[in-house]
Amino acid sequence: MTYFDAASSAPLHPVARQALVAGLDEGWADPGRLYREGRRARLLLDAAREAAAEAVGCRPDELTFTPSGTAAVHTGVAGALAGRRRAGRRLVVSAVEHSSVLHAAAAHQAAGGAVVEVGVDRAGRVSPEAYAQALGEGGEGTALACLQSANHEVGTEQPVAEVASACRAAGVPLLVDAAQSLAWGPVAGDWSLLTGSAHKWGGPAGVGLLVVRKGTRFAAQGAADERESGRSAGFENIPAVVAAAASLRAVRAEAEAEAARLRGLVDLIRARVPRLVADAEVVGDPVRRLPHLVTFSCLYVDGETLLHELDRAGFSVSSGSSCTSSTLTPSHVLRAMGVLSEGNVRVSLPPGTGEAEVARFLQVLPGAVAGVRERFGAPVAEAAPRGEAPEEGGERMVDALGRRCPIPVIELAKVFGEVPVGGLVTVLSDDEAARLDIPAWCRMRGQEYVGERPAERGTAYTVRRTS
Repeated sequence: MTYFDAASSAPLHPVARQALVAGLDEGWADPGRLYREGRRARLLLDAAREAAAEAVGCRPDELTFTPSGTAAVHTGVAGALAGRRRAGRRLVVSAVEHSSVLHAAAAHQAAGGAVVEVGVDRAGRVSPEAYAQALGEGGEGTALACLQSANHEVGTEQPVAEVASACRAAGVPLLVDAAQSLAWGPVAGDWSLLTGSAHKWGGPAGVGLLVVRKGTRFAAQGAADERESGRSAGFENIPAVVAAAASLRAVRAEAEAEAARLRGLVDLIRARVPRLVADAEVVGDPVRRLPHLVTFSCLYVDGETLLHELDRAGFSVSSGSSCTSSTLTPSHVLRAMGVLSEGNVRVSLPPGTGEAEVARFLQVLPGAVAGVRERFGAPVAEAAPRGEAPEEGGERMVDALGRRCPIPVIELAKVFGEVPVGGLVTVLSDDEAARLDIPAWCRMRGQEYVGERPAERGTAYTVRRTS
């Protein structure tokens, strides 16, 4: 089985395994005690903190270990908002943040706070100017801003340094979710808070880190605790913390060479997929992106079925498609980008991935997609264009109510060749994915997307045939 889902969780690094075993032998005691075993545990914890701080680019006393990356985000957002409650109640986030940030934003909003969401372009990147505008004049009323360093679904790197500069000028602290990028290098810019998650870089699950720069107003929430500067309650998991820090140092030592090698493999996937698979769209920034991650979507394909087919062929990949078992709505990232969501596949290569594995994936993929399309009755090709003009007000209706992706787009494609040039096709659908996938179909087919309107049930999406 070939594992291509490192963005979800990277395989445990050999150094992490060694450090974990050593930590179990030496770091089991309470680091708060003064006897020999406690002092030994404290030395291990302090050494791990120093190693992690060096990798992040901060002071050791600015770094807190947490039970997970999500816990780090929630703690960081809540503490920064509470510390600046006199400055205002506005929280600024990008539209493509990780769900942990969006959940924290939702909790803030439910408590009476305001949340401003900054949109992204089709590559998934925010504009520094738009972000600066969202902060408000001089940052008035804004308590905190959040921006990921790189997107977890499409790999696009965000302009953190530019946004951090705008935040600093406005007097607003910036929290950076660096979970996906820390393995590849420190985060540039004058940020104020930063979070990470060990299992994303080959460390053990259950270890996160939160950095709060000196001078940043921060008020830890919840019951007071004497451990981790009062920012993360409970007994430290010293073996896991030691393994997390050791693996971060190890992957950083290999990062430059491995990034260059994996980038070449990802470039190959990005170039070959549109040639091997008809009606496929590669998404995300082609240049300013993580070196190991590529995402593409395929028309007329159910995401869950495609992932199962690839799993049967020996490949573990993930998806942001709306038609997967975990959700019936499109990925919020793909929705914010306005790109095709159906048949979405994310490939994220773990360190050590070989060329032969990528070549075999590219060999298997076209057959897997073709098999799924055949199963759903997708059209092989549209009929030749007709030259007749439509009757005044003529419109072909397609009822796809109650049918999930990719069926609405398949039904559109089936009838489109029967419509004369200039004619209209309207698809009735109550599937949220249609809002992305029908306009995406139009772009890929060179047809005109007229727009959408409310229907008695669901939404009516209208397309005009232009050729």
